This record gives sequence, structure tokens and C-alpha cells, in this order.
Amino acid sequence: MAPHDLRRPFKRPAISDQQRRRELSLLRQTQQRRDAQLQARCLASSVLTLQSRTSEPVSDVEIELVPEPESLPEQESGDLTKDLDVRQASRLKGAEARKWFAEQLMLPEWMIDVPDRLSHDWYVFARPAGKRCILVSSNGTTVSRLRNGSILHHFPSALPCGAKTRDVSGSAQSYCILDCIFHESDQTYYVIDMVCWRGYSLYDCTAEFRFFWLNSKLEETGACSPPSHYHKFRFSPVSIYNCDQSGLLASYTGAVPYVKDGLLFYNKHAHYQTGNTPLALVWKDENCSQYVIDTDSKGQVLSQQQVVLELRDDGKLSTSDDPGVIFGCLDGEFIQMSGLHSGDLLKFAISDGGLTLVDGKLEKADLHYLGKVNRARVFADSYSKVMFQHMVRHTPLKFEDLVSSISLSDDQENKPRDTEMVG
Repeated sequence: MAPHDLRRPFKRPAISDQQRRRELSLLRQTQQRRDAQLQARCLASSVLTLQSRTSEPVSDVEIELVPEPESLPEQESGDLTKDLDVRQASRLKGAEARKWFAEQLMLPEWMIDVPDRLSHDWYVFARPAGKRCILVSSNGTTVSRLRNGSILHHFPSALPCGAKTRDVSGSAQSYCILDCIFHESDQTYYVIDMVCWRGYSLYDCTAEFRFFWLNSKLEETGACSPPSHYHKFRFSPVSIYNCDQSGLLASYTGAVPYVKDGLLFYNKHAHYQTGNTPLALVWKDENCSQYVIDTDSKGQVLSQQQVVLELRDDGKLSTSDDPGVIFGCLDGEFIQMSGLHSGDLLKFAISDGGLTLVDGKLEKADLHYLGKVNRARVFADSYSKVMFQHMVRHTPLKFEDLVSSISLSDDQENKPRDTEMVG
């Protein structure tokens, strides 16, 4: 398929099953109930107590030129890192510890197809550039950990139970878990989601409720105040808008106190689903992000798109999605001669043959093997990331397309329905 065939007018066949998976995710969250309180308690304890030795020294693991939403791997014997209690989590180290922490965040997919009812069912906000982290306040201290499990900061804060002050209140069970991005230039934690507040778990609450609590509760604590002796870093919510035309425009062009790195879209009805989810989406262009196309370590745009795929037992090369999308297969002799093993993350360049799509599904990819990736890397690329990068290089999904989709959706909502003639 020629690259320009990726661009499609709205109401055209999608290039992925992203919309179908959105619908399935919403359906699944109503059918599956978990012990959200236990999950929150496990995460809070692990962030606070997991020994630093569990995080191997890794260089620049979180300081990437293009922060990438990565997705959950397929279920493997990796049940080891699922549903862990605190004692099990504390014994994890190296890659297992990095993977466990990476799976505790709600990770957005890249927007490759515009969601239905974007203006009715979605929020939008400008994503701060910086280091994504899980932050926990409990028992008189506050700890933030990066996606690789290493401690970013250990400090006192004005969050509930976040500092050892005389007026500290609440039991040992009173803790908070926030999903944040640390913005280096102004030394501020921008809070993009609230997972738990004073021991009350919000995992199974809708984004609509979580964002309401985030804005109301955070301001009450004084955490948004300037730094002080018992409050080392300032916290700030981000401005969240309904994704109608005015909200989308405000997010895209409006002034914010941080460097923007694209736009984030959240489905209003979505629960806090750990791992990759199509109910949260990231989109960017050169007007709202410094890095749109992947770059090398020197910040130079790569001449060919590169992808990271996971090698399976059968030699197939898979994305990190569940289920994974297969991009090709390596010959057994090549695997043996190269010293490769199942589970290895391998880097490829997409050669002149590009990607071939049939009926919205990947049929063939022209891949050129480049080598293994840095061992700090936890997951392969997601299919949505590969496709977003491919579209950016050829026919990007533009801001005008998002605006047009909202207009079309509004027109359809307001259009009078035809009445059926009887008799």
C-alpha cells in the first residue's frame, strides 16, 4: 500500500482496530471488578519500601528524547510480576523490577484513528514534557519512582502524610498515590491523574470523577504552594478540557507554565487501567511538541524509521500489544549465529519496502536488522507507536483533522433523524 493511502477522510475505513478495542475496554471494565484497595496498598508499599538494589544502575533510562507510551507485554511466565504482594515485589530486581513498575502506570496509546464521539466522551489537555513517575506520600515522607523503578526524589511534601510535621494526621493506612510528570525547568510535579487519596482507591473510578477529585483535593492540602522546609517541590494540576472545539483549541494553542509534549486524550468513562490502554491517547505535531519524529541520541531525525520488536520462541517478531502484532520472522540459523534468545528486544529499520496494510491490518513489513537494544529498555514498541511514527513521516493526522472530526460528530448528533413512514 502506498504511503499516501494511509490518509483517509473521516468516515473512511480505519487503519487499525483501535476503536473496536476502545469499546471492548469499556465493556471489560464493567465486567471485571478487582480488589482496588489491595492493589493501591501493594503499590504504595512497594514504592516506599522496595530496596534501591532492585533497580540496577541504568544510564538515561528515563531521559529519552522522545518519551514513548509503551504497552503491556503478552502474558508470559511473566505471571511472576503480576498480582504480586509487597514481599514478592521487594525481591524483584533488574529487568523484573523495571517491568513491574512500568506496569503500574496507565499508559496511553498513540492516536492513529480519531475516536468516535470525541467531543462528547473525551477530555483533552496539554501533556507536560518531563519524567513520568508514580508518587506516594505516606508515614511522613514522599517518594517518587520512575518507570524503571529507580527513586527520582525522596522528600517532604504538603500531601497528606507526606512530611513529618507536628500536625501530621492519619493512620499508617492513610496514603496517597499520584500519577505525575516531573518538569525539570520549574522543579514542579504536574499531576495528571489521581490513583489513591488518603487510602481511598480510585482505580475503579471514572476519569471524570478522578479529575474532579484531583482538582478539588490537591488544592486543599497546600501542595500547590511554593516550596518550603516541609514541602520541597511544588505540585500543580494541569488544565483539563472537554474535547469540544474550544477545549481542543485551548489545549493546543493556550499558554501553559510548562513545555508541552503533545496532547493527551482521556475517555471520560475510563477507569485507571494499569498498562497500555486505548482509552487514553497521545497525539502530537511540531507545534505542540519538540520531538515528533523519533531521533537518535544526538537529537537528529533518523533517515529511516526504527522499531523495537520482541523475539518470540518461534522466531516471530512482535509488538508489545496484547495480543502482539507480528511484523516478521527471523530464521532459526540467524538467531543461533547472532546469539539471540526468546524475549530479546531487537531494533530494526523499516527499509524502502515500508509497511503493507490490507483492510486495516499489517500484512508485511520490510525490516532491516540493526541489533539488540539497551538492556534498560523494558518493552517493545506498541503497534500504535509504530503506525503513528509511520504516519508522521508520510501523511500525519493533523490538528485540522481532529477539529473536522469534532465538527462532523456534532453535525451527526444534531441531525434530525428520519421518521419511518408506516402504511
